[in-house]
Amino acid sequence: MTENLYLLVGYDGSAPATRALDAAVRLLGGRTGSIEVFYVAHPTAGEMMSPDALAELQASFAEIVKELEVQAEEQLRGRDVPWEFAHTLGDVANELIKEAEALREAHPGDTVVIVAGSSSHAIHRMIGSVPVGLARRAPVPLVIVP
Repeated sequence: MTENLYLLVGYDGSAPATRALDAAVRLLGGRTGSIEVFYVAHPTAGEMMSPDALAELQASFAEIVKELEVQAEEQLRGRDVPWEFAHTLGDVANELIKEAEALREAHPGDTVVIVAGSSSHAIHRMIGSVPVGLARRAPVPLVIVP
């Protein structure tokens, strides 16, 4: 029995995210498995507490999701890799961890890897970033793409 490789790519359309998706394609090349392009919208505390703000966020979330799915589709066009797009609201690192755990449970005996782009923002070096949070708590292997 051949082990499959499932790559969970944190994707928000940014340059680091597009590099992460390109890296996932290279990692999957020649192997069986698939890529899950995963967008997590991170609402602020204020948006979560205000019903009006949350309703506005959910409306714009649907538009953003569609734009990102189209962007990922364009980036993956012509590449021979199976992929799907998924999305949710929440804390980015926590949601990626939950999704990785769900993939691992759905595919026992196979390998699940989170692929994330590194942040180039100076503030993230001081207070942390999604990749730093993932490195501390990821339940599966993690690839951070520069």
